[in-house]
Amino acid sequence: MLEIKNISKNLGDFNLKNLNLSVKKGDYFVLLGISGAGKTILLEIIAGLISPDSGEIFLNKKNITKQKIQKRQIGLVFQDYAIFPHLNVKNNIAYPLKNKNLSAFEKNKQILKLAEEMNITHLLNRKPATLSGGELQRVALARTLALKPEILLLDEPLASLDIQLKDELRHLLRNINKKGQTIIHVTHDYQEVISLANKIAIINNGSIEQTGTPNEIFQHPKSQFIANFTGIKNFFKAELKNKQAIINNSIAFTLLTDKTQGKGNVLINSQDIIISENKVESSACNNFKGIITDIIPAPLGIEIFTDIGIKMVALITTQSLKKLNLYKGKNIWISFKASGVIFLEN
Repeated sequence: MLEIKNISKNLGDFNLKNLNLSVKKGDYFVLLGISGAGKTILLEIIAGLISPDSGEIFLNKKNITKQKIQKRQIGLVFQDYAIFPHLNVKNNIAYPLKNKNLSAFEKNKQILKLAEEMNITHLLNRKPATLSGGELQRVALARTLALKPEILLLDEPLASLDIQLKDELRHLLRNINKKGQTIIHVTHDYQEVISLANKIAIINNGSIEQTGTPNEIFQHPKSQFIANFTGIKNFFKAELKNKQAIINNSIAFTLLTDKTQGKGNVLINSQDIIISENKVESSACNNFKGIITDIIPAPLGIEIFTDIGIKMVALITTQSLKKLNLYKGKNIWISFKASGVIFLEN
């Protein structure tokens, strides 16, 4: 559906470098990266607001690289909504329809349908100045969807909303996508990805570092940057020797693999690590004595930072923290199963 081929853009102190992406019809595709990574610039190039220095963009196999924004069948919802302040909600939604050669009846029918889908029918006669951020976002979505775009581009659509409104808008965006609308969504929040995306591209410093499904990205990150950015704390360069992953030429992790040697990276999810006061006899092949270096609350529990010769992080419950009487400086054991060690070959 959408093919981005070798897109580059020189912006002086920042460059997009040979970006390639493929978005299929019906995808919920998220461009994920830190602030300043180049996500919004790429979105504006797709929309036609910025021209690339080189490369091509194809929509349904048609080259649209030099096509004007009005001809692209691509709708963009800006982060600041860009609602016309002098028009009420109804007229904001109607604005894209004014040159569509529709009867008043048909135009009104489309406006009411979109308002109902966005749950803003009761706001049609209100002015933008009287609306909340969540309501403004719904108006912006309705106005853009009135264009019936092939692709809906969203620039940080949840960034300025509180938690409850974010949940409501996520539900709305999922429903829009389920009805067949292809969406490309820019964000720096990987938790948005988990709840929305079926495909992700990680952008860092103007380059795409990895593209894949959420499972591929979060379970098999290709770089330390991606691992850290997506919240994976235990990610190490390693060398495989005799079915063990050797880290820093000193620590050996036992793992399940049919490979006998090679270089790559090792990943262990924090929730797969067990902490105990003494060495526990269990099926876990990996057991290491260490010391707690820090204890930090996390969204899903408590992160225990340990030093076993390398830095490792375990995620435990508040109840476990109290039960084990864990504190900074305490000597502990950590253990994890061979099946919990993921080796990613270079």
